[in-house]
Amino acid sequence: MSLWASPVVLVQKQDGSIRFCIDYRKLNAITTPDAYRMPRMDTLLDRLGPAKVISTLDLSKGFWQLALDPDAIAESAFTTPVELYEFTVLPFSMHNSPASFQRLINNLLQGCEQFAMAYIDDIAIFSQDFESHLIHLTTMLGKIKQAGLTVKAKKCQWALSEVVYLGHRVGGGHIAPLWDKIKAIRDWLPPQTKKQVRAFLGLAGYYRRFVPGFRATAAPLHELTEKGSPDPVVWKQGCQEAFDTLKAALIKQPILKTPLHDKPFYVATDASDSGLGAVLLQEHQETRHPMVYLSRKLIPQEQNLSSIKKECLAIIWALNKLRPYLWGQQFTVLSDHAPLQWLQTMQNTDAKLQRWAWQLQEFNFTVKHIKGSQNMIADALS
Repeated sequence: MSLWASPVVLVQKQDGSIRFCIDYRKLNAITTPDAYRMPRMDTLLDRLGPAKVISTLDLSKGFWQLALDPDAIAESAFTTPVELYEFTVLPFSMHNSPASFQRLINNLLQGCEQFAMAYIDDIAIFSQDFESHLIHLTTMLGKIKQAGLTVKAKKCQWALSEVVYLGHRVGGGHIAPLWDKIKAIRDWLPPQTKKQVRAFLGLAGYYRRFVPGFRATAAPLHELTEKGSPDPVVWKQGCQEAFDTLKAALIKQPILKTPLHDKPFYVATDASDSGLGAVLLQEHQETRHPMVYLSRKLIPQEQNLSSIKKECLAIIWALNKLRPYLWGQQFTVLSDHAPLQWLQTMQNTDAKLQRWAWQLQEFNFTVKHIKGSQNMIADALS
């Protein structure tokens, strides 16, 4: 008999395999957060960038290699049609799991800080030459073995000049994101309708104080939205020049900022009938600045989803894309669709929505409703 019981669901992954998920939302809601300080991702990347030889280690089902505190075993209980079970190892979906695992890894790295580092279960060993690297790698693997941990060799990267780490390609003095964080803006096609022009102006106008001469620059676009002007719009050379100038302003300083991992993240998402949009934000001097822009089109079967399911899909897609920034962090999702606040409750009974919500259990976030007029960036990108 147990005083605790969380529901379980099996979710099919993209490769066809099954993912075992437990809905710990009620337990997480009453859990005191572990304030253990997570490493700054930018600091880790800066240390790794100049290295000449790098290896990365993937701990096989890392969390499950850490024994759960006996006092917490009862709280980990989950129900199945057959029996009630409890974890004896660290579950993935508990809010404090990342911090607990980071504490373990930091203890493991003691004495190796000059050539090894880790962000939760992503371990990197870095050196300036191959001979030193063999010594460093042997030392680190020895400590892992001594701790009773195992690595998944197929997912490790061994003695390379350049590796993929925390969503970046790093090594040999270079640090570059795996995907282009400004592609959604750079590849934005010229608007064809008044509605599309207004959406772009809404995004650009949000940062107008950072664009010198914004009013004059945007004037040709504003003219397209005036009463009596044709719809679809007539796109002239002056419109294209204004469009290009404003796009260029959106993807450079002082508007586009570099993420700082000692500040909270915000993720704004939105969905339209044809696409999804998202932006990673942080506050700088009382203004939320973009770190990363994202957008994609909906495939035909997604276009038939209800509005709330499209909005939920936008959140799932955005968080998975932004995982290197968000995993192990407390952050806020901003959405202009009020019903999405059900994500952290147990009040919704739609099977698809519940499966999607359970997939997000490894992230530690809250959903905050904002008015559509305040969500112009993600709205424009969708």
